[in-house]
Amino acid sequence: MIEFSEKDVAQLAGKGISRKKVEDQIRTFMEGIPFVQLEAPAVINNGILRISAKQEKVFVERYKDSIKGRTLLKFVPASGAASRMFKSLFEFLDTYDPTQQTIEEYATHKKNSEITHFFKNIKSFPFYSMVLKRIKQKDLYQDSHKLLFVKELLSEQGLNFGFYPKGLLPFHKYKDHLASPFEEHLLEGAQYASSKGRSNLHFTISEQHQELFNKEWSKIGANMAKSTETTFKVTYSYQKSSTDTIAVTLENEPFRNADGSLLFRPGGHGALIENLNEQDADFIFIKNIDNVVTRDKSQDNARSKMVLAGVLLQVQEKVFEYARILDDHSFNGEHLEMIKAFLEQDLNVRFSDRYSGFTLGQQIEILKDKLQRPLRVCGMVKNEGEPGGGPFWVKDRNGNISLQIVESAQVDLKNEHQKKLFREATHFNPVDLVCGMRDYKGEKYDLMKYVDEKQGFITRKTKEGKDLKALELPGLWNGAMAFWNTIFVEVPSATFTPVKTVNYLLNPAHQV
Repeated sequence: MIEFSEKDVAQLAGKGISRKKVEDQIRTFMEGIPFVQLEAPAVINNGILRISAKQEKVFVERYKDSIKGRTLLKFVPASGAASRMFKSLFEFLDTYDPTQQTIEEYATHKKNSEITHFFKNIKSFPFYSMVLKRIKQKDLYQDSHKLLFVKELLSEQGLNFGFYPKGLLPFHKYKDHLASPFEEHLLEGAQYASSKGRSNLHFTISEQHQELFNKEWSKIGANMAKSTETTFKVTYSYQKSSTDTIAVTLENEPFRNADGSLLFRPGGHGALIENLNEQDADFIFIKNIDNVVTRDKSQDNARSKMVLAGVLLQVQEKVFEYARILDDHSFNGEHLEMIKAFLEQDLNVRFSDRYSGFTLGQQIEILKDKLQRPLRVCGMVKNEGEPGGGPFWVKDRNGNISLQIVESAQVDLKNEHQKKLFREATHFNPVDLVCGMRDYKGEKYDLMKYVDEKQGFITRKTKEGKDLKALELPGLWNGAMAFWNTIFVEVPSATFTPVKTVNYLLNPAHQV
C-alpha cells in the first residue's frame, strides 16, 4: 500500500485523478507491460482489403447516397507544437558560429544533410517571401543573411514558429495567400465530411494555443464558408489533466518534484479516447493535423476517404440487421451460421475452437458481443520506410486472435520469431480512420469499455538529472481501440503526406 500525504490527496483531487487509478498505475510499473504476441502480419487477402476501381465507384456512391440523414464529424488530433519540426534548425542556431566557419562547412562537419537540404531549397518553402520581407532582404546572398533568416523564423522576437502549433504554420503557398493545415482540414471537411451543406470539425489542441486557433478561424472562416458553400461548426478540446499518469523512480516509488509534489506526465495520444468518446456523431473521420495536401490534389484524397466510409456503411448495414435479428429472437440455425460466417469473413473475427461446444444460448451471447462493438475502417498504405504502426493479427492473453495496429515498441524485437513477423508487414497505418459510433438502436457506444489497458507503454525519462519511469496510455488507434471491430483497407500512398520535419514541406504533396 502506498502512503499518500494530505498534500498528495489534495493534488490528486485537483487533477481529478482517483487514488485507485494511481495505485493501479504503480502496480502496472511493478508488473510491467507484456509485449503483444504477433501471430502474422495482415496482408492483402489476409486482413487487408484491396479494392478495385469498379468497387471504389460503388462505395463512393453508397456513401454519397447514405449521408443525408447522418451526423458526420472530422476529429483531428492537433495538440502538437512545431518545435520538433524545426529540431535541426534549433540545433543550428545553438551551435553555428559564423566567425569560425561557413554554413556549408558547418553542415559537413556536423554531417547534417537536413541543413544543407534546407538552404539549398529555401526558396521553395511557403514562408520564404514572408521571412525575407520581415528581415528586409531581397535574397540570401551571405551566410549572415541565412542565419538571420532562421533567427527570424524561430526566435521569440521573430515569427516564433517553434512555439506555434503545427496546425497553424504556413504549409502551402497559393497565389493569393498562405494556407495552414487547419485551413486545409476545413476544406477536406467540406469535401467528404459534410451533410446538407454542414461540416463539423473537432480539433484536440493544447490549451495555450486556443487563442491562436480562434484568431485563425476569425481570419479564414468566412471565406472558407463562402468558397465551399459550407457551414462549418468548429469545436476544440484539450487533453484532460485527469488522463495524466504518475511517474515513478526506478524502484517504482512515486517520483517527487523538488517541492515534494507528485510528478505527473501527459498520458500520450491514447488519452484522447476520452475526448473522442464525448463526441456525438454517427460517423467520425480521424486524421492527424499535418497529413494534408495542396488543393489540386485534395479531390483524390477525399475520394479515398469516401471509399473507406462506403466500406463501413456496407458492413454496418449487415451488423445492424444481424444484431436486430438476435435481439428480436427472430432467427433459426441457418441465421446463426450466416452471422458467424459474416463475422469471420467481413469483420475478421476469429472464434476459438471451443465455440462449437458451447450451448445455443452461449453461442448467441458470443455472437451478440462480437457484433455490437464500435466499428472502424482503417486505411493502410504500402510500407515504404516511414515509421508508423503496422497491421497485424495478434493473440491476446486470453488466446483471442484479432486485427490490431501495432507499434514497434509493443513488440519483443529480441525474439527472433516476433522480429521476423514484424518485419514481414507490407503496410502501415497513416492514421486514416472512419469510425461507426452507434449501435443499431442509434445509441452511442461507450468507447471506454473497449480499451485494452494492458497495451500501454513504459518508458525511461529523466527529470532534473534523475532517472524515472513514465507510463503512456494505450495509443488512440492501438490499445484504446483494441476491442473494436476492425477492417483494414489498402489506400493510395498519396493519401499519406505528413510533415515530420520542415523539409517535408519540400515534398511534391506540399508544393503548389
